[in-house]
Amino acid sequence: MAITPEWVPYARAVILVTGALEIAGGIALLTARMRKAAGIGLALYALCVWPANVKHAFGGIDLDALPSSWWYHGPRLALQPLIIWAALFAGTVTDWPFRRRG
Repeated sequence: MAITPEWVPYARAVILVTGALEIAGGIALLTARMRKAAGIGLALYALCVWPANVKHAFGGIDLDALPSSWWYHGPRLALQPLIIWAALFAGTVTDWPFRRRG
């Protein structure tokens, strides 16, 4: 809750719902029928949580469960595009830069 930006309405409900959707998306990646939708949904999720990661990194917010050093925040922010790509790749939305055969 502490890292959720103030402009997010009903922050607690949003966190609970998106957490459940994240789990559902991971399970949906295992099914051929839902894989593409799951990949897109998980990529959008990763994009949407980026503001919370930025707020955590630059807001001076200390959380017991998470480190507050830039050894944690720097890679977390820098690798967010890779996480988005990985969701799209796992969802077979893209095969870049690896071309799938078949």
